[in-house]
Amino acid sequence: MFALFESWLRMHGKDYGGSVLEGEKEHRFRVFKDNLLYVNGHNEKKNSTYSLGLNQFADMSNQEFRAKYTGTKIDKNRRLKRRSAAAGTPFRYADVEAPGSIDWRKKGAVSSVKNQGSCGSCWAFATIGAMEGINAIKTGQLLSLSVQELIDCDRNYNQGCDGGFMDYAFEFIVVNGGIDTETDYPYSSSDGYCDEAKKNAHVVTIDGYEDVPANDDDALKKAVANQPVSIAIEAGGRDFQLYSRGVFTGECGTDLDHGVLVVGYGTEHGLDYWIVKNSWGSYWGERGYLRMQRNIEANSFGLCGINIEPSYAIKTSPNPPNPGPTPPSPPRTEVCDNWRTCPASHTCCCTFPIGKMCLGWGCCSLDSATCCDDHYHCCPHEYPVCNLTVGKCLKWGDGPMMGGVELMKRTPARANLHAIRQQLGRKSSTSGYTEVPSTSTVEQIAFQ
Repeated sequence: MFALFESWLRMHGKDYGGSVLEGEKEHRFRVFKDNLLYVNGHNEKKNSTYSLGLNQFADMSNQEFRAKYTGTKIDKNRRLKRRSAAAGTPFRYADVEAPGSIDWRKKGAVSSVKNQGSCGSCWAFATIGAMEGINAIKTGQLLSLSVQELIDCDRNYNQGCDGGFMDYAFEFIVVNGGIDTETDYPYSSSDGYCDEAKKNAHVVTIDGYEDVPANDDDALKKAVANQPVSIAIEAGGRDFQLYSRGVFTGECGTDLDHGVLVVGYGTEHGLDYWIVKNSWGSYWGERGYLRMQRNIEANSFGLCGINIEPSYAIKTSPNPPNPGPTPPSPPRTEVCDNWRTCPASHTCCCTFPIGKMCLGWGCCSLDSATCCDDHYHCCPHEYPVCNLTVGKCLKWGDGPMMGGVELMKRTPARANLHAIRQQLGRKSSTSGYTEVPSTSTVEQIAFQ
């Protein structure tokens, strides 16, 4: 079994040797064994319509998996208000006769499977997938569009790598006047500053979005017959985590926590299914896809709540001329105080506090990082607990053996030369001019 684990490590490029937490590999092996037994137990069932496997999540407990790879956040009050406001809007596909099956992948309306990594950006991938689909259908050109622009710039309701919801993202794209391409504004798997220049590169536009009538399997089928549709589902179950192939009929509820894209539907051996594109890479499921049971008579919500929150983009207007590659916006700095700054996408951490004042600053090389109490280390925002005893950054509620990442060291902050000159400038009482210290004088003062 350990040889199988070693082979799995090589296949997925994982290595725990750099961990400062003693016994991390042994812990991961125990989790792997438990998942292996679970996979084998399921696959031995003769009547199951789907199989499980040792995918890239096989060394993670289900608790860790849910915390790291689901990221849809829905404000239920706002959802009810939006649904109420849209109740009088006719469903544009109500009178459409849907074919028995459809697969938009075969029609050139679906881009390649992406991997969101440890960023909770599934909502952005689901939004972009729906937009790529309708753009390809209307223009005949399949363009891979920028997920990162939504993560960085769509901040009214959505929260980047901390989760979001597709309808809010559609609203952002409409108000913004379009969105950039993946090539011009590439994915980084982390939160970042909004690049205003690239945000204003409106390569593809939409004219709005609509919600599919809720809890209606036939309505969703009609919508998918006309274009890919973004949906929210409950995807935190263990069977979902380790899904390998087949028509998924596993147990799940309606606690919507993951955004995905329906790109088609069909029937296999009398069992109807949806074709769902995920954002966990091509090693998961059927090369990044999942087939989910549909037409469950006793469940209007659909399996895993698939019928509750479907929505799609509307496109009637042509795209503007492609502006081509966009020069990046000027680098930004993180201002710590009047004397110190950190580079863009860094976090200022106090290294020398006295009461509520800070006399020294350091920089953590991540945005929205947690500054540890030792005034020397810091942690990523997705691992906000500084466990200085074991030298790890952990999630809330995790014990020291739950994984985490190594503590990061801070680097010295830079002198804010411009601000220092302004602070030290002296206006002469006789000549009326402002005397500004030289750069060398400023640097000497700043680093004393």
